[in-house]
Amino acid sequence: MKHLFTLKKIKPLGLLLFLISGSTAFAQEKISLEKAVDYALTRNLTIKQAQFSEALSNEDYKQSKYNELPSLTGSSQGSYNFGRSANLTTYSYTSQSFLYISGQAQAAFTLFQGGQLRNLILQNKLSLDASKGSTAKVKNDLVLNVVTIFLQVLANQDLVTAAKQQIDIANITLDRTNKTFKAGNSTLADLSQAKAQLSTADYNLVNAQNQLELSTLTLKQYMEMDPAANIAIERPDISKVTDVKTLYNAPDVISTALKINPDVLLAETQQKVYEQAIKVAKGGYYPTLTMFGNIGSNYSSIAQNVTGAVTTTQQIGVIQGTTTPVVSPVQVPVFSPSYGFTNQFGNNFNQSFGLNLQIPIFGRFLARTTVRKAKINYQNAQVTTQLAKNTLAKTITQAVWDVQAADKKYQSAIQTYQANKDAYNVIQQRYNVGLVNSLDYNTSLTNLNKSQNDMIQARYELIFRSKVIDYYLGNPLTL
Repeated sequence: MKHLFTLKKIKPLGLLLFLISGSTAFAQEKISLEKAVDYALTRNLTIKQAQFSEALSNEDYKQSKYNELPSLTGSSQGSYNFGRSANLTTYSYTSQSFLYISGQAQAAFTLFQGGQLRNLILQNKLSLDASKGSTAKVKNDLVLNVVTIFLQVLANQDLVTAAKQQIDIANITLDRTNKTFKAGNSTLADLSQAKAQLSTADYNLVNAQNQLELSTLTLKQYMEMDPAANIAIERPDISKVTDVKTLYNAPDVISTALKINPDVLLAETQQKVYEQAIKVAKGGYYPTLTMFGNIGSNYSSIAQNVTGAVTTTQQIGVIQGTTTPVVSPVQVPVFSPSYGFTNQFGNNFNQSFGLNLQIPIFGRFLARTTVRKAKINYQNAQVTTQLAKNTLAKTITQAVWDVQAADKKYQSAIQTYQANKDAYNVIQQRYNVGLVNSLDYNTSLTNLNKSQNDMIQARYELIFRSKVIDYYLGNPLTL
């Protein structure tokens, strides 16, 4: 009564908002195959990882091109010196304490490095192509997985519908048997069998619903959706979907797939990467020629600036046998009373340029080992490429056989279902007039239910097998 009273006190506007919010919370999002694929491609974390790897390869490629540009570095140093130390402005030693500051810049440009710079650019370009191929492979595999699980959801929906229909039939049978039992026309065993048939139908429904929920959850995971999200699968026209091509020539499919299959293309690109790596490694045999240029200057707090010179005399000896001095004129420098940082740095400014040649003479066989390892990697890549082609050929041959077998299985399942349906209709009519016992009737109903489920599964297996062939042919995977 308390809850009822509280409910009555709710204002009409509040009640309306409550109902709207409740309906919004349970709103279903319709998911078509196209939307499922789009969600998977835009949200899937594995694809994002592949795209990050592709972005890293792109940065490596750009950096290898930047390596052909000149390098420019600058450096500076400041120190306070005391004790006996070198005064680099006068190239002499002094015991005075002084402040020393220097700065320099250097530019270098590689003229020749055995072709390594250019070959590394080509190698990184191929590595970038391989990363793009890897991303494409992840996307294609994901699309195939989404189509597969989407078809599984559709199949499970049909199985749930069939299970509900089987429950309806079982309920009708139980009701009829119950009436005939009360009238004395059926035995307790007949009634028990009818109840058992209903229990079996209920069990089949629960099992079909569990499979449907599991496949729907898997589809949500591929789409990176919240497991609690409420979605409704948009069903295509299955009657049109089952009209698929089943006759394929395996060599023709293989020939087409070898040109477009992501696994093969990725293996071939990786093989080219290792082939180019051999050329990069061989560059280690050649000398490196670099052109360089330097500029620099320095400052010392005890440096003196010579502004001129005065002539004076200096005794260089005496006349032999006398004390008369012998003098000689000498030039004595005149120093500026102050030598500032700006003037000193400008006066000490120096430049140089030249060539640097490095010739590999003996590097403990490092270059040779690098070349040999590159050749081994290339040979391994050749084997990997051939393995990818062989695997693809075997897989396609099996897929062509599978689609043909699935078609035969589906046609047989249709015939079996129709035969069991006709048989059930006849037995049902005879059972209603008491000409057939309950055991034969339940056996016929069980056969009908099984053939219906087999037909549903065979139909979707045929669709899936045909989509596998479309995948290898590079056709769009749509329903």
